Amino acid sequence: MGFLMSKSMDANFKKQQEFMLHNARLQMERQILMQNQMRERQMAMQIAWSREFLNYFGSFFMVATLGLTAGAIKRKRPALLAPIIPLSFIFAYQMDNAYGTLMYRMRGEAESIMTSEHDRLDLPHGTPSFDSIEKARRARSSLVSFLEK
Repeated sequence: MGFLMSKSMDANFKKQQEFMLHNARLQMERQILMQNQMRERQMAMQIAWSREFLNYFGSFFMVATLGLTAGAIKRKRPALLAPIIPLSFIFAYQMDNAYGTLMYRMRGEAESIMTSEHDRLDLPHGTPSFDSIEKARRARSSLVSFLEK
């Protein structure tokens, strides 16, 4: 009788472990999907911001270019055209960021860094662990209790 009961309990225990493992896997998959969707939304907002900024900067660039060109012609001083050069670099960067391949080049460089220069990505004192976080939490709670006295 006891043998049958322990066999049944073992079977139930294994089923429960499998269920918990399946549940944990589903939860992790959902977490990964949610984080990826949040990352995609943040990237979309960043690209949208770049495009909106380009509208304003493009307008400024055109007005400044026309004004500086008119001033240079009117005063016969070609040196007034000098600010157009750095402004054009900024404009080209913003155009590349908003509509060009800058994101793809940055992603490629990031992938290269992750494969060939992975040591640059290490955190000071290494990756946080449960023990290090718990130690900091205990230290903080003991400090708070000390200050409350």
